[in-house]
Amino acid sequence: MPPSNGHPSGHRYAPVPRPDNCGRIALVLQGGGALGAYQGGVYQALHESGLEPEWVSGVSIGAINAALIAGNAPERRLTALCEFWDRITDRNIWPYTPDGDIYRQSRNTVSALTTALFGQPGMFSPHKTNPWLLPPGAKDATSFYDNTPLRQTLEELVDLKRLNSGDVHFSVGAVNVLTGNFVFFDNRREEICLEHVLASGALPPAFPMVRIGTDYFWDGGIVSNTPLQHLLAQDDDVNSLVFQVDLFSARGDLPRTMSDVLGRHKDIMYSSRTRHVTDNFARLQRWKARAFEALVKVPEADLTEEQRQMREKLAKLPQATILQLIYQQKSYEGNARDYEFSPDSMHEHWKNGHEDTVSTLQRKDWLNMPPANIGVVTHDVHRENEGR
Repeated sequence: MPPSNGHPSGHRYAPVPRPDNCGRIALVLQGGGALGAYQGGVYQALHESGLEPEWVSGVSIGAINAALIAGNAPERRLTALCEFWDRITDRNIWPYTPDGDIYRQSRNTVSALTTALFGQPGMFSPHKTNPWLLPPGAKDATSFYDNTPLRQTLEELVDLKRLNSGDVHFSVGAVNVLTGNFVFFDNRREEICLEHVLASGALPPAFPMVRIGTDYFWDGGIVSNTPLQHLLAQDDDVNSLVFQVDLFSARGDLPRTMSDVLGRHKDIMYSSRTRHVTDNFARLQRWKARAFEALVKVPEADLTEEQRQMREKLAKLPQATILQLIYQQKSYEGNARDYEFSPDSMHEHWKNGHEDTVSTLQRKDWLNMPPANIGVVTHDVHRENEGR
């Protein structure tokens, strides 16, 4: 990675050995707009450590980052991510920001306002006519922005043939506008096209719904902002090392201003319920283990063929180690941080993601698969002293 572009230098760290009994390395990417640069830093650290993901799954901006990873050769992925983020943040509002939170806050406010009024290069632009002024059924009556620039950017940076080759398991989440059902588009089940990626990032009312076949879809973050549950619900016996990258934190401070209220509301609404998902998974694993213990006590002659097959399947329950990386909001970032695309903020987010991942990978004991009787364990570098 060229150091001149402002990202951390592409230093190659000593390879991190793959954990014993790990059958899959997965990268799970939450939605969060401009905060998605944090995920670029996470991937850079994994790439430098030789931990290339075999499954990449995302929602919203996470789906876009996932497509950039799965849709490129390993040696090209980091370059594609850097090119994407450099391109969509190529508008410097303040050539110089004095030191101090109040100046950073002013810079971010102006940057977010500029994005709201004029869109973002390589990503989206405002419709010529405000949708409130258009009649029902008009093409642009259901969104404020045109995301054609994003399609053009992804056409240049994502190789759909490689993405669909199956070298990397790829999945993105979206919600059906008519039914309200959350669905995953998965390259192991269907051929992925750019519409699937755009649908996952079509957050209303900013962006238009995306038609796929006869159905229309919006951003999956409306229903669930992380695809972790999709991965854990796989009916297989593959042990997984999961890097879950969240851009909104469920924990936060008590609001003191209306801006704080708006930001905290957004955090809670879009944060992942990782603990809830993992608790349910662990509970299900315990019941499966009890079912297996019961089946092995039944005489062979009393078992049906279906019960024998179930016993064989329950003998190999999958395990998962989840390394959770959550972006930590800065004091000067406002409630518009997810659409504040200044290059300075992008570089800060990227650097934070890189540093958090390097710190996480230094905890070698965290990379081990959990004991068979536990099923799943979760680690978070920002909460390592809480006894999770």
